[in-house]
Amino acid sequence: MDKATAPTIRAQEAAHFGRLAADWWDPKGSSAMLHRLNPVRLGFVRDAIDSHWGGDPADLKPLAGRRALDVGCGAGLLCEPLARLGAAVTGVDAAAENVAAAKAHAEGSGLAIAYDAGELAELDLGRFDLVTSMEVIEHVADKPAFVAALAASLAPGGLLILSTPNRTPASRLLLVGAAEAIGAIPRGTHHWEDFVTPDELSEHLAGAGLTMGEPTGIGWSPGKGLHLSNDLSLNYIVTASAAPPA
Repeated sequence: MDKATAPTIRAQEAAHFGRLAADWWDPKGSSAMLHRLNPVRLGFVRDAIDSHWGGDPADLKPLAGRRALDVGCGAGLLCEPLARLGAAVTGVDAAAENVAAAKAHAEGSGLAIAYDAGELAELDLGRFDLVTSMEVIEHVADKPAFVAALAASLAPGGLLILSTPNRTPASRLLLVGAAEAIGAIPRGTHHWEDFVTPDELSEHLAGAGLTMGEPTGIGWSPGKGLHLSNDLSLNYIVTASAAPPA
């Protein structure tokens, strides 16, 4: 079996997140942490877009004329901002319940976003200028196959952006133990042994023909809340792209 088409969806993970679908857009609900995390990720995404394509930071539609794909899109928290940045957006998720919630919210927001449920490699969606996948790789069954499918969805000259928790003692203590104990995230969301280190992610990307950029940490402090940081110990976000032809 080609690694890009090996199954990546874990049924129990899809079911877990599907049960949260109705609550996804509530900033005080079970996805409250994602609502706080989304602006931090968007800041990184916007800077990466401008850097990759040499755009003007003042441009309100830096993705105009480009196709964007968000894999593991949930109910569309990242898809909708990407659409407002001008992209023709497609979102893919393992849980049909999430896709239904995403479609309803996009329609209510007046945004034309295409959504699909299922294995990315089986959907035949074409290739995209921007591919994003935020807090997803730690939930998939076959990480090399998942990264290969992301790479196969990337158009020549395209940009891939991923974020994921790092597998460190700090993340085990805070992202799994403390965060679930106090209800900051739903119990059963994270399995620490599935977290991916930057070195491991770099290897997966290289195996798919992509070069990873320097990772940026997503940290937390009482004064700043969630913010981009040099500290990679909890969570990090990276870009990747195909190496230019020799």
